Amino acid sequence: MGKILIGIGVTLVILGLLWQYIGKLPGNFMFKKGNVTFYFPLTLSIIASIVISVIFYIIGRFK
Repeated sequence: MGKILIGIGVTLVILGLLWQYIGKLPGNFMFKKGNVTFYFPLTLSIIASIVISVIFYIIGRFK
């Protein structure tokens, strides 16, 4: 269990570092009206879902 948590942690750190260089992704929506800003990261949600699914698939293969 410890190795899995370390692997997930390292993956999150790498993704965090990459995120700083990627910046805004196409498909992420931001709406501004007056003092209200609404940000919906659709592309990021899809990419995160795919990455998490792959991680769980790999973990499942080793059990």
